[in-house]
Amino acid sequence: MTKQQPILVLGAGSYGTALALVLARNAHDVWLWSRNLDHVEQMKVTRQNARFLPDCHFPDNLQVISNLTTAVPQVRDIVVVVPSHAFRETLNKVAKYITAEARLCWATKGFENKTGLQLHQVAEQVLGTERPLGVLSGPSFAKEVATGLPTAVTIASNVPQYAQDLVKLFHNHDFRPYSSTDMIGVQVGGAVKNSIAIAAGIADGLGFGANTRAALITRGLTEMVRFGSALGGQAETFMGLAGLGDLVLTCTDNQSRNRRFGYALAQGCDIKQAQSDIGQVVEGVSTTHEIKRLAQQLNIDMPIVEQVDNVLQGIKTPKEAVEALLSRQPKPEFSYQ
Repeated sequence: MTKQQPILVLGAGSYGTALALVLARNAHDVWLWSRNLDHVEQMKVTRQNARFLPDCHFPDNLQVISNLTTAVPQVRDIVVVVPSHAFRETLNKVAKYITAEARLCWATKGFENKTGLQLHQVAEQVLGTERPLGVLSGPSFAKEVATGLPTAVTIASNVPQYAQDLVKLFHNHDFRPYSSTDMIGVQVGGAVKNSIAIAAGIADGLGFGANTRAALITRGLTEMVRFGSALGGQAETFMGLAGLGDLVLTCTDNQSRNRRFGYALAQGCDIKQAQSDIGQVVEGVSTTHEIKRLAQQLNIDMPIVEQVDNVLQGIKTPKEAVEALLSRQPKPEFSYQ
């Protein structure tokens, strides 16, 4: 029998650590990488990620590393869990050492800053178009995944067999992945829901009720379907875990960074302070502007995303943005033109 190749997880934030724990508990050898040397040493000593997931102790088959030069050539499966703004930079580091047989998936959500590229497009630019690629997304908070609470997600790939292999790697009694071939839809769902969650947080922070939140979720889903379909996603994907499921979760629970961020803005906090208080990357802050820009290029109406971007760009206050949404002309709920 050949020795099992370790699985390399790039990114030791809360979600990267949680996925590393899932893989390790499934009896896979796991290498968890962080570029922060102090953080690496702290995790090695304490055998936990005290900064992001305190009291979630690492099993013996989960090792923390900092050296990609020696690690990347030894692995076949790489899981990237870094913020979208660091995605290309991270892949560039991997590209120097990756083998021809290696496969790569990510749980990063968002579009690339400035270019508006979907992350599979970035991966193809950096690593080539022949490599198996995958994306994991769905309604899943890191703490609940790490502590073994029941969770279901979607894994999509450009190679169906790779999607099935990823499902086998991650699946256990508590963590249930469903396979998909719709990489575009899964990625768009994971990105757009963050913008809508900021809107939901703003509405809650302004004191609006459950009616408003339900309206934002429902109309936000409409925007997601409209936008994602134009980019090539499949409509049914947005009704699944990576679309509606993730949208509902992110808009309704305080574990959501994007929802807490919107709430803070509505309470009078400025953007920098709100991000600082949360202490982790709020993906919707950068992604919203890219979604709005792409939607305008495609002539797609996304009023909620547009008003969230107006708040983030300092064009309108949270209250003015809500008033702008409410003052829109009445129209049919569904248009089939």
